[in-house]
Amino acid sequence: MKALLQQTYGGLFEEKLIEEIAQVAILKDFKEGDVLMDYGDYIKKMPLLLSGAIKILREDFDEGELLLYFIEKGNTCAMSMACCIGNSQSEIKAVGETKGQVVMIPVVYMEEWLGKYKSWRNFVFNSYNDRLKEMLNAIDTLAFMHMDERLLKYLMDKTKINNSRFIQNTHQEIAYDLHTSRVVISRLLKALENTGKIKLHRAAIELLT
Repeated sequence: MKALLQQTYGGLFEEKLIEEIAQVAILKDFKEGDVLMDYGDYIKKMPLLLSGAIKILREDFDEGELLLYFIEKGNTCAMSMACCIGNSQSEIKAVGETKGQVVMIPVVYMEEWLGKYKSWRNFVFNSYNDRLKEMLNAIDTLAFMHMDERLLKYLMDKTKINNSRFIQNTHQEIAYDLHTSRVVISRLLKALENTGKIKLHRAAIELLT
């Protein structure tokens, strides 16, 4: 595990901190669609993402879920950190966007390292700041962007996460993430194709912009 940590966090954490993480953390593999954290869970371990991507969802109490943001390699989920520290139940759901690996750190060490390692404090505070910006961006997207703009942004985020201009999700899966209907997504995708921003294939969507 130490080698994997050094590859991802070697330029960020002190060598001694990496050694401690390797000693106490649990390495976990996940697949696309795996639920890593669910609503109501008490979070006892904090995740550090070594590879792959995770999407963070918020429950709509009327119906369905809403995509908040993606977590990529080298990141953590600030909301899970808050649950760890406060011993509160999770209000989000973390689902594997791709296959990957995550390191799970027991919360007791997370608190201890805040006072012990400057690099850990900086990482935690920067993670909170980054996730806050993404949350504000999600709010702006919902409040000020039309659905076609939200859809295009979603497709662009997906291509970045997967490092490919092809998106394999079905129209229904996209509708679920954006909390709308498949009919609306299909219509908007066709409109985006007509304007030259995407190309629709039988089993994929190709981003052209």
